[in-house]
Amino acid sequence: MVVKQEDGRELRSFKFKDEDQSQEVRAVERRVLLETLASQLPPQTIRFSSKLKTIQSNANGDTLLELEDGSQLLANIVIGCDGIRSKVASWMGFSEPKYAGHCAFRGLGFYPNGQPFQRKVNYIYGRGLRAGYVPVSATKVYWFICFNSPSLGPKITDPAILKKQAKELVSTWPEDLQDLIDLTPDETISRTPLVDRWLWPGIAPPASKGRVVLVGDAWHPMTPNLGQGACCALEDSVVLANKLAGAINGGSESVEEAMESYGSERWSRAFPLTVRANLVGSLLQWDNPLVCSVRDKFVIPKLVRLGPMLEHTNFECEPLYGSKT
Repeated sequence: MVVKQEDGRELRSFKFKDEDQSQEVRAVERRVLLETLASQLPPQTIRFSSKLKTIQSNANGDTLLELEDGSQLLANIVIGCDGIRSKVASWMGFSEPKYAGHCAFRGLGFYPNGQPFQRKVNYIYGRGLRAGYVPVSATKVYWFICFNSPSLGPKITDPAILKKQAKELVSTWPEDLQDLIDLTPDETISRTPLVDRWLWPGIAPPASKGRVVLVGDAWHPMTPNLGQGACCALEDSVVLANKLAGAINGGSESVEEAMESYGSERWSRAFPLTVRANLVGSLLQWDNPLVCSVRDKFVIPKLVRLGPMLEHTNFECEPLYGSKT
């Protein structure tokens, strides 16, 4: 990892294994991850273009799902993984995610003849503005720009406008970042507000309702400041799969009890991560000149230790139900 100032001067560099033998970073394009997971399913398992319109539960505990195309599905078990604007979460009584005070441009720079960067995570810190980029393949480099904004602002989808706005934010920053934005295919650039939902004990609804349960951003949306949103969703899925497999295959718990057990176990991990991600983001987005000067001259060069900073990434789970390993 390399941390720089907005003028390109290096503040600090780390090697993960030198700091903590348990740590590593693997940057994976989300499309590749999803395709890899989907390839392990039987053909026709996934039904695309199936937006959910309404949910109804009936007397025997089954759930009727009506899709926007008018078709209906009667489900014995529903796992809501429908993201931060989850219709399943709304039906279960969850509040809308709350805006964290900053937005992010994100994209994938594409180098058809091979990207020029070393295998490093690169961060650049300014005042109320930060950016980063990391190679995800031999030809693609993920990048982001995070900036303070008092309001969500208008929704913009025009790639030309998005690129123009992103470049204006970092017009005096290192040219590598400018080039990345220019080399970003239109379909990969986005501008989104950063939001989260704090699952306060005794206030937030439980993760399950009958035989309906939430996973990932649908349940615990968090800001990306710890890089744990998708990771936490994968952890959810492993734990839930084990719980449900045990219940369905004659274990001592019912499906409803398995879902409740999953919710209790995962809350103790997801809630602290959500809070920590929010606080880290607030610290990184400081725009006070004095505070930023102290950060650049003292905190990052002398105080930051990578091992403790990334301890939250350590997660151990039991092997999947029925696995021999």
